[in-house]
Amino acid sequence: MPKALKLSLLGISVLLIVFVFLGGYLPGGVRAGTDSSAYQQMEVYSEVLQYIQSDYVVAPNIPDVTTGALHGLLEGLDPDSGYLTAAEYKQYQAHENESKAQIGVHISKRYGYATVVSVVPGSPADHAGIVDGDVIEEIGNQSTRVMPLQMINMSLDGQPGSTVRFSVIEPTSATPDAMTLTRAMADYPALRADEYDNSSILYLKPYDLSQSRVDDMLTKLRQVQAAGKQKILLDLRDVTGGNMNSAVQLANAFLKSGTIATLEGQTYPKQTWTAESKNFVTEVPLMVLVNHGTSGPAEIVAAALKDNKRAQLVGDRTFGSGSVQKQIPLPDGAMLFLSVAKYHMPDGDAIQDKAVTPNVVVAENNGFGLQTPVSPHGLVTVPTPPGAAKASPAPPATPQPDDQLNKALELLKQEKAA
Repeated sequence: MPKALKLSLLGISVLLIVFVFLGGYLPGGVRAGTDSSAYQQMEVYSEVLQYIQSDYVVAPNIPDVTTGALHGLLEGLDPDSGYLTAAEYKQYQAHENESKAQIGVHISKRYGYATVVSVVPGSPADHAGIVDGDVIEEIGNQSTRVMPLQMINMSLDGQPGSTVRFSVIEPTSATPDAMTLTRAMADYPALRADEYDNSSILYLKPYDLSQSRVDDMLTKLRQVQAAGKQKILLDLRDVTGGNMNSAVQLANAFLKSGTIATLEGQTYPKQTWTAESKNFVTEVPLMVLVNHGTSGPAEIVAAALKDNKRAQLVGDRTFGSGSVQKQIPLPDGAMLFLSVAKYHMPDGDAIQDKAVTPNVVVAENNGFGLQTPVSPHGLVTVPTPPGAAKASPAPPATPQPDDQLNKALELLKQEKAA
């Protein structure tokens, strides 16, 4: 490669990094304010690139180096921010309008790789034994370490009946398992409602917080309030899907007043959701189950009920997810997905930064969030997670107690009826 061309590419690379780092290129020509520390970092970037160009073992592909730097820069901010090259963004746009089927997993990035937040019950991923906390190391032949979250989700989705090949590492293993799953339209089960303690406790498992699911729950809650005899056990473990409006509506059903959540960012207009008395439904005693698979809208509900002292949370610390992204087109056709605001709990902490810690911490022993039926009689049990489920279809071993659920029931029984 001619020296002049190399220097030209080097200059372009530095400028691209500077623009993204400082927020210097935005639609409309808006430029960020200067900062001495930012300029110092610009010098560091420039020097590193020069060393790569002059001293690396082989002549580097500078555009590839720049792309890698931009991927790392955005991922260093938070899991939801990302940089797509012009080619990646064209692929992303084409995929947006396709009919999508899934393998049934909600994904985020943790420790650099795609991590399973929760699994849709009855989905291909569920049948294959994939559970919360599993790490998807590769999709096809590409490591998820170098893929932005937007491309990871796009690669897992596809036409119904098509297949996707990937490798999975379980939380208790360091050896990847190669898997090929057929994509399908994964629907959540219907609202689960069981009764415990001689029908004095109503157990509700929504699976997701879509509008229709929350409407079903509100119907149940109004029935409970009218009867005046039951307590509520709300199971938000592994609940990831849904939307903000439905989450606010569900939290408000248990709250007469108080802050439910706020949304704010450096330049994003602050929004505050407050409980309104007209949307309040019931004051019966309430307990909420959460775990590492509780994410997004479900975290909004859990944090609101905890911080307003409406309910105790039992289980594990939640996943920690809640931000708003802005799409910023770049001059070369690339696209920047930048988190511009985060959801905050009533106590002020950002959910994505701190997650939600339960009042009563009970380690999860039911298979890393594996969705299983709950027995309405006596001790609540779930099958032991089959350690070799991904490699062998062997049936589950001896059932073991769901300690989180049993602890919540124990505490709820002690609560006095409203």
